[in-house]
Amino acid sequence: MPTTTFTMDDLTRLLRECAGEDDSIDLDGDIAAIAFEDLGYDSLALFNTVNRIERDYGIRLSDEIVAEVRTPGELLAEIAKHL
Repeated sequence: MPTTTFTMDDLTRLLRECAGEDDSIDLDGDIAAIAFEDLGYDSLALFNTVNRIERDYGIRLSDEIVAEVRTPGELLAEIAKHL
């Protein structure tokens, strides 16, 4: 069975596709510890992105987890637990 990985590059690509990008924020830098809010993403943007991740990668993240993650690094860690 092949191993599925999900990287920060995957996450930034999906953030851009699902929620757009604030021109004043550099998503290509080290954003792992920057709050989604500081990156210009609100809860709806995160919800849309997580829905896409769940669909594309066949995983399910609970609403509680999605509500608790504050940074891309935290979200990546949760996704890794489910792959």
